[in-house]
Amino acid sequence: MNAEEAGAAGWHHHGNRRPQDTITPIPFSRHLMVSAFKDHRLGGAIRVISIICRQELQPLYCVLCANAKADANVDAKADGAPGQCTSFQAKVHQHSDDFGFPFVTSDVLCLSPALQQATRVSITANPYAFHNLTFLSIQNQEVKESFKYNFTVCISNLFGVYNNALQFAQTMEVYKLIGVQRVVIYNTSCGPDVEKILKYYSKEGMLEVVPWPIDKFLKPSTGWSYDLHHGDIHYYGQLTTLNECIYRYMYQSKYLLMNDIDEIIMPYKHANLENLMGILQQQRPNAGVFKIENHIFPKTQFDDSGRFRLPRWRSVPGVNILEHVYREPDRKHVFNPTKVLINPRSVEQTSVHTTLKQFGLVFNVPFDVCRIIHVRVPLQGQLSKDQLFVDKKLWEFEKLLIPSIDRALNESGVL
Repeated sequence: MNAEEAGAAGWHHHGNRRPQDTITPIPFSRHLMVSAFKDHRLGGAIRVISIICRQELQPLYCVLCANAKADANVDAKADGAPGQCTSFQAKVHQHSDDFGFPFVTSDVLCLSPALQQATRVSITANPYAFHNLTFLSIQNQEVKESFKYNFTVCISNLFGVYNNALQFAQTMEVYKLIGVQRVVIYNTSCGPDVEKILKYYSKEGMLEVVPWPIDKFLKPSTGWSYDLHHGDIHYYGQLTTLNECIYRYMYQSKYLLMNDIDEIIMPYKHANLENLMGILQQQRPNAGVFKIENHIFPKTQFDDSGRFRLPRWRSVPGVNILEHVYREPDRKHVFNPTKVLINPRSVEQTSVHTTLKQFGLVFNVPFDVCRIIHVRVPLQGQLSKDQLFVDKKLWEFEKLLIPSIDRALNESGVL
């Protein structure tokens, strides 16, 4: 369902939220709540991932209910179910990275002895009006030691008419070959060819698309800086979605890779992510956050041989990452943004390039061991081809990669 349909479907209903609703206004405020999780590391506190208007911070209240009624679709009126619901003031933790925007990713924490049995939670700014609240089901009720996935990629947002279908399909197929079993994308909007690719990978089971109609509630910024790009919230709520993904997959995936759709976290000294993390975790048993350096492969520089300039791919919109084998040199005097590969159970809050609060240690992975292949517009556009490094890492996957890309493009209907 796209954002328009989601908006048309009407968000302001009562009782339990429908599964496709990912953003809910907090009554009597300008704030929004997204999803709720039990945090076993904080003694079972309920953490509600939220978006808080900094200028209008007011006391917020948790309304916690145990699931007394078998029918989950009835309105859970807190005042009408004696003994089943309890309310008290919440603690609001705004994340330290807001990039200057008025709305900031926050954790609304519910701490109370009544937590143990709670299955649903709502947040309100009015401690006296408890009827007709929308409740979120509390996820992560149990700690798990074994996980459905080893490696999951969290991609923060698709928005605008993003239609880079070729690069997206190529990236998904590369990830499969290095051991990623799941990719999660928060979708505000995208172009028609990317829409087909999303449907293909969802049906195949590798992709979870989470609807993210943030533009129905706030004016999102299309850039990272408030002074330059204005708007209510940084980059379509990118920080909220990244944090939501950590908790959503905390007990589903052993590791999470937090990066963008045009980036591939690539092991250079190991055959796959499994081998890489086996070694890194052995060397750094207390680390839960692994920072990976970003390296730019300018999409303006092409491999001269034309080996992967396949005629059948010409009709597919987007960048052919196999043609871009020139890597910009690292500049020691310039901050090189990293992305993170994490054990989600050791992270409490994250930003885009680094975590904000974690329980374990942070380790900077040497760039010759693992680095990000980031095919995009050049950052050092003045450099000629002979000033760049040749890096043909992706070509090592040619035999398996080309047929699998073809299959994805054909079966998705893009070709």
